[in-house]
Amino acid sequence: MERGLLWLPLLILFIGLTWAGWNEYRKLEAYKVWAQQFERAKYDIYAVLGQTGQTLTWGKPTRQGPVNIQTLTFSEVQTIRLEVDRQPVAPATEKVRGRIALGLTTRSGQHQSIPFSDWEIAQNWFNYLQPLVTSGQALPQS
Repeated sequence: MERGLLWLPLLILFIGLTWAGWNEYRKLEAYKVWAQQFERAKYDIYAVLGQTGQTLTWGKPTRQGPVNIQTLTFSEVQTIRLEVDRQPVAPATEKVRGRIALGLTTRSGQHQSIPFSDWEIAQNWFNYLQPLVTSGQALPQS
């Protein structure tokens, strides 16, 4: 009986890890379906992001698909910047600690943040989107 009680926490941990893995798998599968409509897309635990033509769309991943979806066109965006803990950071900065986000300020003055879990991925998206936002139009496809 005592041995059974000793193994019970491990069984509970195993069940919890199994459920967490299945939950993340379902989120990823829902993202794959959602991302098919975009030219470029990204998934991480904080947000999904897709770009097609002059439109940028992002939301929060769930098992049923992204929720809280927001959309902006490049012509609406005045500035784009990388942020750590809501403070602007130079794109050339090496590794950083804190909450990483791509900050978008619209011409009407609204500020939107798209969270990222990885600094390098955020830098890559910033480098890709900066010319699009500056010109207000999409780059030609190659």
